[in-house]
Amino acid sequence: MNSACGCSVCVATGPERGAIRSAHPLSLARREFLAVGAAAGLAAAMGRGPARAEPATISPDAALERLMAGNRRYVAGGMTSFAEDLSVLKARTVEKQEPFAAVLSCADSRVPVEIVFDQSIGQLFVTRVAGNVATPEIIASLEYGAAVLGTRALMVLAHQGCGAVKAAVAGQAVPGQISSLFAPLQAAVEQGRHDYEATARLNAKIHAGLLATASPVLAELINAKRLKIVAGYYSLETGAVTVL
Repeated sequence: MNSACGCSVCVATGPERGAIRSAHPLSLARREFLAVGAAAGLAAAMGRGPARAEPATISPDAALERLMAGNRRYVAGGMTSFAEDLSVLKARTVEKQEPFAAVLSCADSRVPVEIVFDQSIGQLFVTRVAGNVATPEIIASLEYGAAVLGTRALMVLAHQGCGAVKAAVAGQAVPGQISSLFAPLQAAVEQGRHDYEATARLNAKIHAGLLATASPVLAELINAKRLKIVAGYYSLETGAVTVL
């Protein structure tokens, strides 16, 4: 497979190339377990039962609008999710989960995804990693959410003041394995020209594009109009989410 996203990970040369590409999202497309048929086996192993023949009846556009409507309630201070009977919700979701949307968010503690979108138990399938980057493990999780659980909208959510983006832009020595986040962020860093917020927005768009193209599972669902992938940006100051 010769396709590449054009980021510094894909264009790396020499010994560095092999080490980096093994962790790059595009390498995931080569693995057999990402075929749609594998989703059923994964579901059974996790106690979910066989994959549904059809996902939830809500359309991808309606799922995205439901997500954004929740954010508007959050911004306006009119949240409804906390008023729901949590004991009933927990009882209904013991045997199965049917989230209508998925979110790839940064791990930042100031971005509580369910609260930001005014959603409760069982409604969102959330993956979180510093810098909201699409690593192989993240892609695999989101494939499970879409192919098995039936999520109809997927948002890659960047946010104001992202520490991972700032660290990648600075490019200075960091402890432990923190620097492993820099390679997936590098394409946005190069395009963002050291503007933190522009880089955060670009990064969300880049990884939304990777999810839509590097994963055969997600690409097939998009082509079948059963999934929509978008990038978003969360303002810490206002609480509003903007679709990019």
